[in-house]
Amino acid sequence: MSASRRSGTTDELGPDEPGEPGSDLLAALLDGMDAALCAFDADGVVTHWNREAERILGWTAAEAVGRHGFAGWAVRSADAEEVQARLLSAMHAPGRQVHEFALVTKDGGRVLVRTQSAAVRGPEGKPAGVYCAFSEVHAQIDLERSIALSEALFEDAAWGVVLVDADLRPAVVNAYAARALGVGRTSALGRPLGELLARGVEELEAALTHVLAEGAPPAPAEMWVAVRTPEGERRRCWRSGFLRLASPLAEEPVPLGVAWLFQDVTEARQGQQEAALLRFRSNQLHRAARAAAECEDPAEAVTVHLDFALAGFADHALIDRLADAPSAGADAESVGRGAEEGPVRLVRLAATPAGAPGPSLLTGAAGLPVCYPDGHPALQSVRRAGSVRADAGSVSAERAREWALERQWPGDAVYALCAVLRSRGRTLGVVTFLRGVGRSRFERSDTAYAEDVAARIATALDLAETAAGRDASR
Repeated sequence: MSASRRSGTTDELGPDEPGEPGSDLLAALLDGMDAALCAFDADGVVTHWNREAERILGWTAAEAVGRHGFAGWAVRSADAEEVQARLLSAMHAPGRQVHEFALVTKDGGRVLVRTQSAAVRGPEGKPAGVYCAFSEVHAQIDLERSIALSEALFEDAAWGVVLVDADLRPAVVNAYAARALGVGRTSALGRPLGELLARGVEELEAALTHVLAEGAPPAPAEMWVAVRTPEGERRRCWRSGFLRLASPLAEEPVPLGVAWLFQDVTEARQGQQEAALLRFRSNQLHRAARAAAECEDPAEAVTVHLDFALAGFADHALIDRLADAPSAGADAESVGRGAEEGPVRLVRLAATPAGAPGPSLLTGAAGLPVCYPDGHPALQSVRRAGSVRADAGSVSAERAREWALERQWPGDAVYALCAVLRSRGRTLGVVTFLRGVGRSRFERSDTAYAEDVAARIATALDLAETAAGRDASR
């Protein structure tokens, strides 16, 4: 049987000679279609039958071409007349007609198909037959569901969806993702991710590259990024999932890009981090109180509280004692004048080691004052009887070092928090916590913790001074 006979080429569509290039091309095109296709002439005789139709129904082209309609083989006899009328009615109707009906497979089974039929016109424009493309209904429904899912994801999804191409540039962005990135849905397309994110872009691009090469990861990942906004950088935590997209039309999967789905979980993660930090600091205070209670010398308890407070909180710490602090038995007037009036002289009592890490050291035996310049944060803290925060600002590393050394602090300090030491209504001194460039600046929650530590240090320092005064009076 010739190629034209296998595909059912009719005289109206061209010559039907075996081996003719036109008929071979037509047969190849029909057999390569993803949809099943058959055609009927004006009398209802099957003229075309491709491989996809053979796959769905099991009838070969040799068995199908030349039959009159579907009666007796591809449909039940009771349905044959109705099916034939529906299909041939397309010859005299404009456009395409869509129908659904059950066909019979070669092995006797039934399959529900959805058909699209349209007229085939002859050389003079008169109806010469009908072509019918059909597919299994469940396959069509799956396609429609996929399209509907895609539409919903890019319009109404409660999480971000970004399709990233093989060059790691956004190709499609839904409304949620556009709001999260702080840009419009079209303005984000084709731009490098580095233009949208200030920090975290390296980690994100590494994840996308891995998905393109290896496939989707087994579980979602949480990434901290900084989004560029007109108001500045905005730090966010995105819980992200990735899917590799491949073309279904290629013999081997060809990566088309990555589907990146994410949800903003910043508030939840910040709440968890703050709760964990609060638990840790509460445990540190508890452990410090138990360790300090075992110290025979109250001055040693001062350094114990300081060392426990440093863990995860600061890089350096200093304790300066007020040189002319009112005694425990001073009258109320002298207590009020102690730090608020006249010059404030501070003496270094304890400090963390300047070199290798280790326990804090008591250094107040010599009683030499610390030469702080006017306006120093420690002096401000004493005069205000409150906490003071300071930082070097956005300057060069050399200028930040000069800023720290001018204030008699270690050269790597860029953030400072001074908390006053008060006990029994008296100002005893100040404790200073210092952070280096690798840490964040001190926040309000840090100030509350520093004040808790300062209250415990002040109690131990007051006890040490009372004990020293008692020993001196003997």
